[in-house]
Amino acid sequence: MPSIYDFEAQQISGKSVPLDQFRGKAMLIVNTASACGFTPQFAGLEELHKTYGAKGLVVLGFPCNQFGAQDTGSNDEIAEFCQLNYGVSFPMMAKIEVNGTGAHPLYQYLTKEAPGLLGSKAIKWNFTKFLIGKDGAVLKRYAPTDTPKSLGKDIEAALAA
Repeated sequence: MPSIYDFEAQQISGKSVPLDQFRGKAMLIVNTASACGFTPQFAGLEELHKTYGAKGLVVLGFPCNQFGAQDTGSNDEIAEFCQLNYGVSFPMMAKIEVNGTGAHPLYQYLTKEAPGLLGSKAIKWNFTKFLIGKDGAVLKRYAPTDTPKSLGKDIEAALAA
């Protein structure tokens, strides 16, 4: 049975990041887009990073262009956009697919561990969020409409566990 720590991803800069390096920390994993109605959530995600980062939360952003072609830029362009417009300082990963045969193995795992409404495995839109406990368990899946601010109590509970 795989665990979250068996996966790795590419940083937006291209460097490989084994998720095992986040063992003992809570994680919030989010598929992002630069030109989406939910894009202003970057500010809220950055606020979570600043509020809870020192307490053990790692926010990981995964750009994805599978929903309405809302992240067509290169990894460099996405990184610049996030930094300039939202001051993003949490780790941004390289652009991936979250659905279909090309879905990143991490997202195949996340959607299996925390299916959506009515058991759906597919990610419905940008800014779907997954909260991972300090033990590596996938605790909860959040809809794109769930604002980062609304996750505070769940994050605090994950950090306290």
